Amino acid sequence: MAESDRDIRERWSLTREEYHQLWKDSRLSIPPLLRIPAAALTAFSVGMTLGLAHGSKMAGLRFRAEHAHRLPTTTTGWYLYHKSKNYHLAYGGLKEGLKVGARLSVLSTAMFCAENLFDVYRGTKDLFSTVMASLAVAGGFSFWNRFSAAETARTARKGLKFGLAYGAIQDVISLAKGRPVGYVEFIKKHLGKATQLEEKAT
Repeated sequence: MAESDRDIRERWSLTREEYHQLWKDSRLSIPPLLRIPAAALTAFSVGMTLGLAHGSKMAGLRFRAEHAHRLPTTTTGWYLYHKSKNYHLAYGGLKEGLKVGARLSVLSTAMFCAENLFDVYRGTKDLFSTVMASLAVAGGFSFWNRFSAAETARTARKGLKFGLAYGAIQDVISLAKGRPVGYVEFIKKHLGKATQLEEKAT
């Protein structure tokens, strides 16, 4: 007998307890379906801001260089000069902002998706998943841009540093909120076994 839409919704919907547990067990207490888009939006906003500032500055310098040999001599000429300059500033800043924002957003989405995949595959959430995700994205970024060996190594080091720093911050937050962290639980487990063996030996 075919399932009705109501039965399907009930089968896939979460109870209140499961919903709270999902938020509690997730990294930064935010489920992946919300954390990943939020990270992408934040990365786009940061990239847009940085690109807007840098792009408008470079557009202004380029405009001045291109018109340095034919500066206006009348009031109307200066008005049109500054009007045209402001247009080039806005266009250059917006173009660079969208480009940098989109690039950071794609990299951020790839990193957080890879981190979640490693979490699911390993069955635990800790900085090792973050480091592996950062290195994977750094490697993909280097391959896409056809970096040399030296540039690839430099990009990998940056990815490693980011993964260690960001992963450690997430682990500290997880421990503060009472969530299990993979390597911490592993150390506790083996220290407990060692203590039990020492007690039996004495």
